[in-house]
This record gives sequence, structure tokens and C-alpha cells, in this order.
Amino acid sequence: MFDWNDLKYFLAVARHRSTIAAGKSLRLSQSTVQRRLAELERAIGRPLVQRHPSGYRLTQFGEELLPLAERIEAAVTDFQRRVNDEAHDLTGVIRVTCPEPVIGRMTKSALVERFQTLHPGLRIEFVTSDRYLDLSKGEADVAFRSGDTDDDLVGRKVADSIWAVYASQGYIDLHGKPATVNDLPNHHLVGFDQSLSAHRASVWLQAVAPESKLTARTNSVLGLIYAVKSGLGIGPLPASLGDAEPDLVRVLGPIAELSRSWRLLTHPDLRHAPRIAAFFDFILLERELVRSILA
Repeated sequence: MFDWNDLKYFLAVARHRSTIAAGKSLRLSQSTVQRRLAELERAIGRPLVQRHPSGYRLTQFGEELLPLAERIEAAVTDFQRRVNDEAHDLTGVIRVTCPEPVIGRMTKSALVERFQTLHPGLRIEFVTSDRYLDLSKGEADVAFRSGDTDDDLVGRKVADSIWAVYASQGYIDLHGKPATVNDLPNHHLVGFDQSLSAHRASVWLQAVAPESKLTARTNSVLGLIYAVKSGLGIGPLPASLGDAEPDLVRVLGPIAELSRSWRLLTHPDLRHAPRIAAFFDFILLERELVRSILA
């Protein structure tokens, strides 16, 4: 019988395609990952991965086992959640994920301080990433998100997400500003890179200026703000962030096609856990302050 704990090494290598990256994600050495993965393969009796010049790839048998291992991981995560929620009640950490610029606005406001005063046994920990963190796998507890969301998550609307098109004053002095959306193909544009090609801002830019080549590409909203501020081009930004930048000028918008709702989301298994319920209740109570941060 194999060690159930060794499944996490298999999952890490399957996701990262590298034993070095897998070790970093698990906060373990590469040699430990290689040793435990080899032990799992020995116990099972068949190879699960193959090493290639570009990294590790799953064997056909490994591909067949991957979804089963992910189900085991999800079940263990659910088990740990229930145990932790019961044991800690209104004490512990609430891991919150949201866009990096929003974290700065939250920490500068009184929002976090008010929550800590109301619930001294709870602590908010912000988790950032260029991708949507997977709440079903326990990568975070709650998320502030706008736009498309996972149907498996539950939550509440807390604000409207408004986007507009911005330019730096330096860019306007050199190139002028568009009078309408139809003028955008005549300007230098900045936007997201291929990793965010499905983002609504990328889709919209492609629709209104299909022949334009971007002068700068980035993989985050924060990078988009920096690119526009530098004068490389004009681009769509969340109005809450663009309007707060003294060096930026709103040249078009709001853009109706980019408008969405901000939602506070969590996994259904966590929604009624005491610490998560307390955070939801607090955010809804402070909705006006939250709206001023997000909208």
C-alpha cells in the first residue's frame, strides 16, 4: 500500500511540470519531491511521470490517475476545513484574495482595522496572484472578484465594477486623445498579454481595434496602470484605480461592455463556517466603505 501523503508530490509535479517548482510550492527540497514521487511509483508499480527536456510530463497512466488524486486532495481539504472551523470557532486566519491594487486601497482605509477591533481573535491575511486562486482547493478562503466567476462559488454583490479608458497627460500632449471609441485604432494602445487573452478588457480591445498592435503588454492590472502612466499608450483600467491616479486622464468611458459586479465569494463548504460568516456579515455591514474602495 502506498503512502496517501505522497499524492501531494505527484499533484505538485503534475501542476508545475518541474520538481524544482513543485518543491518550492510545497516548501520542500527538490530531492525530497523526487524521492517521494519515486517511492509512490515504486509502491504503485508503474511510472507516473516522464522527464523531458522541457520538463516533466505525465505518463498515460499518470493522466488517468490525476483526476482521482485531485478528488482525494479535495476531500482531505474539506475534512481539514471542517476540523479547523470547529476547533477554532472565531479565532484564526481568513485568507482573502483580490487584485493587488485593491489590497493597497483596503489597507489604507479603516476596513481591516475595524474588522480586527470587532473580531480580535481573527486575522485577515491577503493572498495575491496573477491568476484566479482556486478556492475549492483551499488556496484562499474568500475572494473579491469582478467579471466572470466560478459557478461552484457562492457570495454576494458588494459593488459595481466600472472601467474606462485612460491616458497620461504626457501622452495626450504628444498624441492628443480619442474623441470616440472608433478613434482607438489611431492611437498607441496597451493591454494584457496572452495569459489574460480571455479577460473582458482584452476581448473588448480586440473587438474595437482588431488591427492595432499593442505597444506594451502586461499580465496584471497593476502593470497596466504603470504602462499607461509611463506614456507608452492608452488603455482600459478600472475606474476606481484610474481616477485615483493624479497623472492619468479619463479619455473615454465608462465603457458599458466592461462593466461588471464586484462580488465577495467563498466555497459553499465554508460559507457558514463561523469565521467566514463573520467576515461576510462585516463586509455587508460596511458596504458603503467597501464600495468606495472597489467602485
